[in-house]
Amino acid sequence: MDLYPAIDLRDGRCVRLHQGDYAQETVYGDDPVAQARAFADAGAGWIHVVDLDAARTGVPENRDVVAAIARAVDVPVQSGGGVRSIEAAHALLSAGVERVVIGTAALQDPDMVRALAIDHRVAVGLDAKSGEVATDGWLVGSGRTVLDVARSFADAGVDAFVITDIARDGTLEGPDLVGLTEVLGATPVDVIASGGVGTMDDLAALDAVEVGGRRLSGVIAGKAIYEGHVDVAAAVELLGSGR
Repeated sequence: MDLYPAIDLRDGRCVRLHQGDYAQETVYGDDPVAQARAFADAGAGWIHVVDLDAARTGVPENRDVVAAIARAVDVPVQSGGGVRSIEAAHALLSAGVERVVIGTAALQDPDMVRALAIDHRVAVGLDAKSGEVATDGWLVGSGRTVLDVARSFADAGVDAFVITDIARDGTLEGPDLVGLTEVLGATPVDVIASGGVGTMDDLAALDAVEVGGRRLSGVIAGKAIYEGHVDVAAAVELLGSGR
């Protein structure tokens, strides 16, 4: 299972939100590029970057920072936030992003995701509140369940689903093992867990999730790393991932 250290961008800084609430923001640094280099130097095999400003407005306010991160590290970058058009996805890919994460647009324009997935690496971001997928920076309920949306993209050729439990995100209270197990069993697509990781034990628990011989392909961790509860190098060793 791959570890994806997270860099969430707002106004060009590294931040984390509590349960997706933009009013509950903690700033962890003013140099996202240096943070990305530190993650890569610690052995991370991927870096996960989210433009929180774009996730809410659709305007790619941090695209230059994302591009700078991709140029600065020799590991693949997965990035999302506000990718709501073919043009926005191509701009990130042209900036050096390896895999684009599409959330809101996946529900609003699923054909766009299918078209992109023909020639590019795409992940569908499914951010859930009580099992319902939320859009527009986690602010709007879609009326559809995670399992419903995941099944609808099972044959779309996407690389992975990034599953985030909004209620757990930024809380350090542990991941939703039950929900992740359900998604893993519902489709053949790789599943990346996000939200709630607070300890190395949480990573071990995620690594042990298995359905029919399949395991989670990755885990995104942010606050637990920034606050010293999870060491990137130790986590990479634990999970057997990285370079």
